[in-house]
Amino acid sequence: MSLLVILLVLMVIGAVIAIETTNLLSSIVCVGAIGFLLSIAFLFLGAPDIAITQLVVEILALVILIRATISRDLTSVSGDREFFGLTITVAVVLVIAVIGVNMFAGFPAFGTPVMDRIVEAHGVPGPPSATYLRHGLERTGAANIVTAVLLDFRAYDTLGEATVLFCSILGALAILRSRARKRADAAETESESG
Repeated sequence: MSLLVILLVLMVIGAVIAIETTNLLSSIVCVGAIGFLLSIAFLFLGAPDIAITQLVVEILALVILIRATISRDLTSVSGDREFFGLTITVAVVLVIAVIGVNMFAGFPAFGTPVMDRIVEAHGVPGPPSATYLRHGLERTGAANIVTAVLLDFRAYDTLGEATVLFCSILGALAILRSRARKRADAAETESESG
């Protein structure tokens, strides 16, 4: 639990730096660090599929943001930061921190399975994993239970994750290819004029 608290504190620090820095490239790097720390937090919370999706989307978003920043020579924000704006930012961060601490105080002990809490509160007949193991073969006909879970019981979830990854990769390729085409066109123009 203490590692997750450290990760959350580092994410908040990164968010404040990303908001308050005048260097846009540093701000993008801070946003990337926040996404990377979030994927590590997902790993510690036992969600490797979400961690991988977060990491891939974060890397592609960083590539797009860095290319957009560097290609337009937008490396810094002009103008002074107002004291009033800084005060409001700090106040909003403190309010969010207080709300977050109050939310964590109401959580059950770390490591308590979610389905155990639901069974106690609502009388649900056990965790999904027990249903998958007991009835997986007869309901899906798949000999491999992992395949049954991914492609039958959680098919829409798997499709959604694959769609997010596919769209992210297509978006990054589209942006990177347009830049390569502009370079090729510029080289062609130079060779024709020279």
